Amino acid sequence: MVGPVRPQFVLFGSSIVQLSFGCEGWGSILADLYSRKADIILRGYSGWNSRRALLVLDQVFPKDAAIQPSLVIVYFGGNDSLRPHPSGLGPHVPLPEYVDNMKKIATHLKGLSEKTRLIFLTAPPVNEEQILEFYSEFEDMGRTNELCREYSDACLELCKEMDIKAIDMFTSIQKKKNWRTTCFTDGIHFTFEASKIILKEILKVLKEADWEPSLHFRSLPAQFGEDSPYDPISADGKTTINISDNHSDVIIQRLKLYDDDEN
Repeated sequence: MVGPVRPQFVLFGSSIVQLSFGCEGWGSILADLYSRKADIILRGYSGWNSRRALLVLDQVFPKDAAIQPSLVIVYFGGNDSLRPHPSGLGPHVPLPEYVDNMKKIATHLKGLSEKTRLIFLTAPPVNEEQILEFYSEFEDMGRTNELCREYSDACLELCKEMDIKAIDMFTSIQKKKNWRTTCFTDGIHFTFEASKIILKEILKVLKEADWEPSLHFRSLPAQFGEDSPYDPISADGKTTINISDNHSDVIIQRLKLYDDDEN
């Protein structure tokens, strides 16, 4: 642990999570938004499914850790939903097993601490034509929107059953005009436009959740947020302007994450 303890938000999942810390990815924006307020920790593993995640759950989230996360955002499902490969290899996980795996993951994470909160992300849609074009040197990858929908619906149903906050990425992304051509780099992974959609949904959950304490960025104090003689002087010449106070607002405005009538 480095420095005073801050809330820890852990992003746990497959490539949608691993790549989220790339340029203008939703994880990197979240880290920027919560700078000096919470530590955003990446635990993303490209190519993984819920079966593989379950095998290392105790290592990634040990129950005897001195500090437990305040929030875990979990994403598995896209790889699980691929059609079975004739060889028997590949990331496919049958739907009933996927649901059972996600239930076990949720149960483990809930047991870390009474203050550990969960958000599950469902399988997003894909651009099937773009996948075929981008991965033309490979055989059919077995990714279809119909299968993504089935696994997304199953995840939502599980979250309802276990009282877990869920973000329906499958539906949210498809609300954007021309989502097929604007939301994916390769038909699967997210562009900046898709990342903004997911980030808005995450912030909406954090704002509306009746969690104590609230984990929304406006509710968390900035570390060492007091006025400082090293900060710029305000217009009245009497106080300093603590840059940490408006950093989040600058990000929100720069990325146009909200409409003008939203906070």
